[in-house]
Amino acid sequence: MKKVCWPYFDPDFHNFPERIYGPTCRVTIDNESLEESTVVKVDSVNKQGLLLELVQVLTDLNLTITKGYISSDAGWFMDVFHVQDQHGNKLIDQKLIDNIRQAIGTTSETTIGSAMPKTYANKAVYEPQHPSEHTAIEMTGTDRPGLFSEISAALAQLHCNIVEAHAWSHNDRLACVAYVSDQSTDSPIADPNRLALIEYHLTNVLRATAEKNPSETHINPVPQEVKSPGRDGTKTDVERRLHQLMLSVRDFDRPDEPMSPTTVIGLGSNSDEEGGRKTLVSIESCDEKGYSIVSVECKDRPRLMFDTVCTLTDMQYVVFHASVGSRTGYAFQEYFIRHLDGYALNTESEKERVIKCLEAAIERRVCEGVRLELSAANRVGLLSDITRVLRENGLAVVRADVATQGEKSVHAFYLRDISGNEVDMDFVESMKKEMGPIDVEVKNERRRTSTQTPTSPAERSRFSFGYLLKSHIERFSQNFVPIK
Repeated sequence: MKKVCWPYFDPDFHNFPERIYGPTCRVTIDNESLEESTVVKVDSVNKQGLLLELVQVLTDLNLTITKGYISSDAGWFMDVFHVQDQHGNKLIDQKLIDNIRQAIGTTSETTIGSAMPKTYANKAVYEPQHPSEHTAIEMTGTDRPGLFSEISAALAQLHCNIVEAHAWSHNDRLACVAYVSDQSTDSPIADPNRLALIEYHLTNVLRATAEKNPSETHINPVPQEVKSPGRDGTKTDVERRLHQLMLSVRDFDRPDEPMSPTTVIGLGSNSDEEGGRKTLVSIESCDEKGYSIVSVECKDRPRLMFDTVCTLTDMQYVVFHASVGSRTGYAFQEYFIRHLDGYALNTESEKERVIKCLEAAIERRVCEGVRLELSAANRVGLLSDITRVLRENGLAVVRADVATQGEKSVHAFYLRDISGNEVDMDFVESMKKEMGPIDVEVKNERRRTSTQTPTSPAERSRFSFGYLLKSHIERFSQNFVPIK
């Protein structure tokens, strides 16, 4: 009888890291060390994209990351975040603290990107094996004043109920993700013929200004479950998709021709002449360790770290070390990165592309002007009517977040006058007359003048990972007593 031999595998091999390091993920939340912030420490087995997942968890919980240190060499991930709640205070709600522990623990056990929806270019696809509540339609194209209003009107005419929608405009590019259902049945749209009809009509709307480069337009109807929106009506997973869509249409390339008065773009902080500060992105080489050091300096704002880490991750770069911090409203970030293939950024063209993409990621969410928040009883065609009134009053939507909460429809728009003038508040009264019972709140998002002086190299080094490592070595040397 022929003898058969099989290789031996230790049944406890998959537990080997846990036996060495302890649990594969340890989350420590310290509320005693700092007076104004809560310290969240994460020690975990490393995997590609884990940093983005952790930042996304904290962002989803509406927490602000004021400072952070990241190290992920040798297959082990060590991370420290200083976080505050939306009011700038340390975390005192025990339920929120428990949610952080649970969410980070769940993140460390799942694979990055597993929750991202499958997308299709220029194709309408229905996947009945995945239960869903709505159909997601993704759109990109060349932006123009009133385009978001035309999209809303087209969907209303196609008998689509817009349950949720998010749109970004930047550098004459538009990215939009809309969740729709059938107007009569309030169910996902499954008929391939109807999906093709929706794609055809929306493509015609988008291509009205895209003759120069029609390939910039694509629509992806994909059935997908819509999760509960966050505090401001947005969801971080949708925001990551918007970043990807904007990147796909190269919004980091600025328009070649001079802007006309009717051109609407998301005003970025790299043109912050009013505040006296600019967005500065630079890349240096660290030949000893084979890293490329990416430094970012810009005006601080919520979700900034998510935007930069998201862009680096989607561009297939791995963050090995990082330090982030802010001081008097100005943020400094430093990332030690390599490409997914293990190499640093070697060519000037690659460095230039990373710089431009990071600048665009920072600018996309910076929308100066007027933020209009309104709430009204939900009905079919409400978004189309609201955006029509905005367009008739000469206002362009730079960013939009629309969500349905029970019987209410909650909208947030960032608006700018298409002629470049100050926004006339008279449109609010005309909107109330046309819309009927509606709650409206207007906020001015214009940047306040800053007198802050440029950051010196010594000040920047306080937030540097290299400075942190150096301080630990110096402290060790001072406490070291040689044995005689």
